[in-house]
Amino acid sequence: MSNVTAAVIANRNKKHFLGVPAPLGYVAGVGRGATGFTTRSDIGPARDANDVSDDRHAPPATKRKKKDEDDEEDEDLNDSNYDEFSGYSGSLFSKDPYDKDDEEADAIYDSIDKRMDEKRKEYRDRRLREDLEKYRQERPKIQQQFSDLKRSLATVSAEEWCNIPEVGDSRNRKQRNQRAEKFTPLPDSVLSRNLGGETSSTIDPSSGLASMVPGVATPGMLTPTGDLDLRKIGQARNTLMNVKLSQVSDSVTGQTVVDPKGYLTDLQSMIPTYGGDINDIKKARLLLKSVRETNPNHPPAWIASARLEEVTGKVQMARNLIMRGCEINPQSEDLWLEAARLQPTDTAKAVIAQAARHIPTSVRIWIKAADLETETKAKRRVYRKALEHIPNSVRLWKAAVELENPDDARILLSRAVECCNTSVELWLALARLETYENARKVLNKARENIPTDRQIWTTAAKLEEANGNIHMVEKIIDRSLTSLSANGVEINREHWFQEAIEAEKSGAVHCCQSIIKSVIGVGVEEEDRKQTWMDDADFCAKESAFECARAVYAHALQTFPSKKSIWLRAAYFEKNHGTRESLEALLQRAVAHCPKSEVLWLMGAKSKWLAGDVPAARGILSLAFQANPNSEDIWLAAVKLESENAEYERARRLLAKARGSAPTPRVMMKSARLEWALDRLDDALRLLEEAVEVFPDFPKLWMMKGQIEEQQQRLEEAANSYNLGLKKCPSSIPLWILSANLEERKGVLTKARSILERARLRNPKTPILWLEAIRVELRADLKEIASTMMARALQECPNSGELWAEAIFMESKPQRKTKSVDALKKCEHDPHVLLAVSKLFWSEHKFSKCRDWFNRTVKIDPDLGDAWAYFYKFELVHGTEAHQKEVLDRCISAEPKHGEAWCRVSKHVKNWCFKTPDILKAVVKEITIPV
Repeated sequence: MSNVTAAVIANRNKKHFLGVPAPLGYVAGVGRGATGFTTRSDIGPARDANDVSDDRHAPPATKRKKKDEDDEEDEDLNDSNYDEFSGYSGSLFSKDPYDKDDEEADAIYDSIDKRMDEKRKEYRDRRLREDLEKYRQERPKIQQQFSDLKRSLATVSAEEWCNIPEVGDSRNRKQRNQRAEKFTPLPDSVLSRNLGGETSSTIDPSSGLASMVPGVATPGMLTPTGDLDLRKIGQARNTLMNVKLSQVSDSVTGQTVVDPKGYLTDLQSMIPTYGGDINDIKKARLLLKSVRETNPNHPPAWIASARLEEVTGKVQMARNLIMRGCEINPQSEDLWLEAARLQPTDTAKAVIAQAARHIPTSVRIWIKAADLETETKAKRRVYRKALEHIPNSVRLWKAAVELENPDDARILLSRAVECCNTSVELWLALARLETYENARKVLNKARENIPTDRQIWTTAAKLEEANGNIHMVEKIIDRSLTSLSANGVEINREHWFQEAIEAEKSGAVHCCQSIIKSVIGVGVEEEDRKQTWMDDADFCAKESAFECARAVYAHALQTFPSKKSIWLRAAYFEKNHGTRESLEALLQRAVAHCPKSEVLWLMGAKSKWLAGDVPAARGILSLAFQANPNSEDIWLAAVKLESENAEYERARRLLAKARGSAPTPRVMMKSARLEWALDRLDDALRLLEEAVEVFPDFPKLWMMKGQIEEQQQRLEEAANSYNLGLKKCPSSIPLWILSANLEERKGVLTKARSILERARLRNPKTPILWLEAIRVELRADLKEIASTMMARALQECPNSGELWAEAIFMESKPQRKTKSVDALKKCEHDPHVLLAVSKLFWSEHKFSKCRDWFNRTVKIDPDLGDAWAYFYKFELVHGTEAHQKEVLDRCISAEPKHGEAWCRVSKHVKNWCFKTPDILKAVVKEITIPV
């Protein structure tokens, strides 16, 4: 106990740092101010670099130790361990202790390396992909090397596919097939020996030896119940071999000669062309065999059996089957025709001749016999032989007549109509070949034999018209309706209209008009006549039967001479499908019956004016004034006629008279516009000030007043005019936009925004106001505000084509295509969206698609002038002269009136005399190519 106490006391008095290594960074004496120093003994004596090392005086052991350390260091720092990027592979400080400072430094360096690696990852991945693509281009995969060969597989024919050999080793496949059970063939001599001590030539199938004979006890095959005669098996095998050898042996020299080409050809002919399951073929063959045996007099069974064998490649068997069927059923024309089809041409002639002997009254067999002949003379002989047996067959007569010249055909048809006197086609064919007098006799005989057919009557009417007897045409048509009704034939309007259309297409205009006149009222109620006849005219126009349509309109106008709507429809029809003379003649009759119809007067005057006959146009308008003394449209038409022919003083006098007799807002507006166009601004303002006092709710007057004041640089007065106009006409969208644009030009952007905001409050869901507000922001280069406003606009007006078209080109180039898809989903048939998509394709240099979409745009809305302008500019840049002329002609024909750029040019006062081609070319200069 005392010893333990002493040990504890000794340990307590012992210093705790004795025998413990110094802490990291410990320097003795630093706490009391001591500093380290170096003496000469620490660094050794001073010496030159060329002095001999002091190691020469060291003891041998020390030298050896020093040499080992140098060798070890040299191993780490020699050239074999040096790398261009990472330096020496050995560590220069491997002998020093690895403390916490080193660990912390390594962690910092690792984090820096990791961060730098993440920064360079994208570049490194891209570089890796580029290197890989470059490598693949230099060393492509096997799959890529054969890609061109794979594409050429599309041209491989079905026959070449069938000739491709099977893949795999036939020897290995045979071994795999025999792996389940192997047989060892034995010669007959072994099998015929004494088996079991007893001489026998047969084997009991139940014994184990039976499995040694191939096919005797093979699983899955039928095993005979009786004994097998082995000698007979061998004899049969030898006989079969002798037959095969004799087939390929040369009978002249006695040597066996095999023709490899012929052999391969035979093998090829044995390949079945049927690609189905062979079990299905066997089942079908058994089923058809059962049908033939059960009912041998059923021709379809024989035909089906023959076609089955034909499909499986056994053509000869098919021929045998079908001929067997013909023997059993000699009266079946289907069997004989099938047999002729399966046989070669020479044999088929014999077969069809045999068929004709069995069934001499079959038309199909005789026609097949004629088809098998190659010479026309032989065909004629066959048909004449056929007509001896079947003289009443229209089909045979027609086929025979087609092979003859006109003279012989006429003789044949004379006989044909005697044999087939109820065939309309034969009678009409004979009438076409006869002279006028004989044709009339033929048609009379035809009517006697067939009193219920309308074609004979219409042919007679066409015949009379062709020979100049116009007065007879209407009589024949009237008699035809009477005769057909007497014979119980129902008069069908649709059928007779088709006859009239056919008559017009054949050139018989009077005949078609007579038919229309005679049948137009058949079966039509009195109250439905007008609508029914207008529908008839539209139907005829769609069928391009314009004379029939004119006949319908003529009869309708004769029945309803005072109906303005019928006259208008007839006039528009003549304008689209007739001549200028026919239109003017119709309009003269129209104004005589409907003098109060201003449109008819104006159409007549415009027709004369477009033809260059200005005095005649003035005369028509003067007559129109007499019939309609206070008509605004006629006054303005007269003013337009004079102003566009540079008769400005006459136009001013006409407008002055109009203001005195019919002071309407349009007359006042046209008066001011004429003064404005003639650069008489003060007179125009005076007229407008008078007009706005009388007609304050007509917005165009305020708009013109403000624009003239803007032109005079009186901006405050212009703004005041716009504000007054907006108080009177708050629903006028162009007036709001003009007011906002004025403030924008003055530089007061905030006020312009305020005006447009007020306009949207007064006129909600108006896309044009939203579009103008967005463009104000875009012109101020505030794209973010414009994008936000566009989103709000599309929420309020989701089906606005103008907004979607603007939204497409507000996006960046990569996003435009996606935006266009969204626009087409919302506005599939909007012309503004289609125009924007066309411009998008143009900017992407997809010229073929661009042309297609431009065509779609102008087809959907031919009144949109901007679409025509962009289309024409596209053709000027990328099209041919033919394309340019086509677009220009189509635009002139369409006469567009709308479109932002189009109206900006056409409504400018300096362009007031521009025609459609001038406006189009001016707009083309103004618009830019989309980018």
